[in-house]
Amino acid sequence: FQHYYITNNLRTRMLKYLILPLLAPLLLLPPTLSLFLVFLSLLFLVFYLRLQCISQRINGPTIAFFHPYCNAGGGGEKVLWQCVLSVVDRFPKATVYIYTGDVDATPEKIISNAENCFGLNLPSENLQFIYLKSRFLVEAKCYPMFTLLGQSLGSIVVGLEALWKLQPAYFVDSMGYAFTYLMAELVGCDVISYVHYPTISTDMLGKVAARESSYNNASAVARNPLLSSVKLIYYKIFAKMYSVMGAKSKLVFVNSSWTKGHIDDIWQIPDRTTLLYPPCNTENFLKISGPRSKRIVSVAQFRPEKDHKLQIESFAMFVEKTGRRDVTLTLVGGVRNQGDRDRVESLKQLSETLKVDELVEFKVSIPYSELYQILSDSLMGLHTMWNEHFGIGVVEFMAAGIIPIAHNSGGPKLDIVVPGTGFLAATAEEYSDHVIRVLEMTDEELEGIRERGREHVMGTFSDEAFSTVFIEKCVNELDMDLRWIEEFDAEDEERLEEFSD
Repeated sequence: FQHYYITNNLRTRMLKYLILPLLAPLLLLPPTLSLFLVFLSLLFLVFYLRLQCISQRINGPTIAFFHPYCNAGGGGEKVLWQCVLSVVDRFPKATVYIYTGDVDATPEKIISNAENCFGLNLPSENLQFIYLKSRFLVEAKCYPMFTLLGQSLGSIVVGLEALWKLQPAYFVDSMGYAFTYLMAELVGCDVISYVHYPTISTDMLGKVAARESSYNNASAVARNPLLSSVKLIYYKIFAKMYSVMGAKSKLVFVNSSWTKGHIDDIWQIPDRTTLLYPPCNTENFLKISGPRSKRIVSVAQFRPEKDHKLQIESFAMFVEKTGRRDVTLTLVGGVRNQGDRDRVESLKQLSETLKVDELVEFKVSIPYSELYQILSDSLMGLHTMWNEHFGIGVVEFMAAGIIPIAHNSGGPKLDIVVPGTGFLAATAEEYSDHVIRVLEMTDEELEGIRERGREHVMGTFSDEAFSTVFIEKCVNELDMDLRWIEEFDAEDEERLEEFSD
């Protein structure tokens, strides 16, 4: 504690009394000289952090996960905590550091929330949290224009803050901030990344080129040929930058065939890229049995790309077609910030406008036990995200014996909803028709879909399979060893010589 306090106090004084006063005169110098001095300053920063990185490995290498939203409670966070468990299981005495921007949450609160959301038992004694105050720089609301570029450049600043506070041997990005990789590599870290969704993809370029409106292509831009052309050029330049940054990762994991195809195409490092399906808590859900109510459920964070609006519109269309008022829709999801909370309120207003508000229920940031109860009682599960990178919620639907109706794209189409295990749709009309079809099925037909879905889930997705592949790849590909020197024995002479060097 004393070392941490003194070190950080020294850094604060350096910033206040040395670095800032030196940078101020740059505004009065010629641009060429200013740029040269800035370049020298960056070299000094990298050199300093690299020395810090070496000094912090005296007793053994460290591992840190860069996950600014570790308290969000979504599928990405499930990946984070399962990775942490796999590391501690292999190296029981290792300390795992988590870079987080959840400055208002104590470590105890973060751990408790993760355990409640995912039904895990986290080793609190092995965890250390490093709080990042600059997380707001990756918020989309800060960049009304050029959002992708703004968030990516903002992530560089957040990454610098993280590396300033701790320089680990292994820097694991479990959220997809590829623009942090260059600095991590320069500092001396081995970069490991788990990509849930490429920041930019050929599909996104295609939508802009075709002038199709979507959550990341405003209708005002799509309607204007000039703005569409400018945005396409911007996307192509950004895609090149993303490619350069992503290639700095020494080991890449991707969560679906769809994601792998796009990452291979953009980053062009297929020899370092491994398909690793996200951890799915299938064991508990496979135990669910018994009668179901006429409930349709959705499990997804309240983010714009999840397209909850389509779910409510589809449900309203079903009610209009059939006149039935005995079927309900339950929307379950977590919120990250005020923007997500505002989105929930707008969805409630939409359900009122479509006159289905008494049939639509919202469950925000609920504990795992309540989620389990809802899934035990549900007949169908809705998923509406276009080009969802994987679709962990769809897997959990199938494990719980829920009939999935998922979007006809991305991971659900390529990896999860194989023929005979559920249905795929893309429009409100298609979703409503599938709901009607499921309600008209016999018990034998429904049970057949459930059995095939559960067989597929058990053979393909599980927490154990994820943990095994993740840690084995890290150990074998990067020679990861998180033991402290005092844990070495006589057979580790070569390892001791490496530390001496």
